[in-house]
Amino acid sequence: MKKILSIIVPSYNSEAYLERCISSLLPGGEDLDIIIVDDGSKDATAEIADRLVKEHPSFIRVIHKENGGHGSCINVGIKEAKGTYYKVVDSDDRLSEEGLHAVLSYLKEVIRRNISLDMLLTNYVYDKKDAKRKFIMKPKGIPKDTMLGWDDIKHIRKYHYILMHSIIYRTEAIRECKLKLPEHTFYVDNIFAFQPLPYIKTICYKDIDLYYYYIGREGQSVAEENVIRQIDQYITVVNTMTQIYHDSKEIDSSPVCRKYMLDYLEIICSITCVFLSIDPTEDDLKKKKELWESIQKIDDQAAEELQHRVTLRLTNLPGKMGCSVSKRLYRLCSGVLGLN
Repeated sequence: MKKILSIIVPSYNSEAYLERCISSLLPGGEDLDIIIVDDGSKDATAEIADRLVKEHPSFIRVIHKENGGHGSCINVGIKEAKGTYYKVVDSDDRLSEEGLHAVLSYLKEVIRRNISLDMLLTNYVYDKKDAKRKFIMKPKGIPKDTMLGWDDIKHIRKYHYILMHSIIYRTEAIRECKLKLPEHTFYVDNIFAFQPLPYIKTICYKDIDLYYYYIGREGQSVAEENVIRQIDQYITVVNTMTQIYHDSKEIDSSPVCRKYMLDYLEIICSITCVFLSIDPTEDDLKKKKELWESIQKIDDQAAEELQHRVTLRLTNLPGKMGCSVSKRLYRLCSGVLGLN
């Protein structure tokens, strides 16, 4: 029997939390095709994964591979997935049991009725360590429980842009768009949530708190100090997304989709500029300048539109004084939200 949902679990040195993640998936049982991708781990991740496969051989698989980074694990998953739908769950995160049952029930009905659904959106929860309040992120502006095309969506709020944690794709949809993420690069989850968009024709949002996104683990790539240290990889992601946006002009896609893609690009550019402004060196100032030169070279029309956006004006103020203002605004926002 064909599996309903493939869940790819990229895993690198995940011995401390892999079992917790997989335990949250087990209630899905035989409807799931769980693929643990061991990305050349140096700890006990491989042994834990092998044991989990022995315990649940009918719906858990493991692929052991040389280290290639998060993107390479997702690429392997796209190739190997057997489910009608496809989701990525990072090994330090988890799914809600109630939410998983609700999602599987809905997807079964979609398949039974032969409904064409390319992308299912759900909520994700910022599961921040020691936080008293948990932020639930919902794709504001998308009507819930309704099958939609892009033209049916009047307004997606820019600051509630769709992240990987929200997304379940139809597996063949991401194969059709030839999604292949860069290897040995952090922050490629943004590309995962971006490149397929012009190929997505049908969308449904279910108000289900499915994904719990853990924040606070030591060494996590989204920690401020790590983003600053790895800012060149963020710049690579921005350039890749700009090229994808430019190339998407050749695809017959909705104006609503194109506007959303430009909004998303604005946010990612703003994030990059903010982290280049926190403790700017002369090299950081140079990188900000080169970033815009690169965007202009790839798509001068997009660059011109982006430079007039309010968020980018505030995060890309010139010189060290401008960086100081951008940094203060960032600290204010992160302090209010308790997130970076």
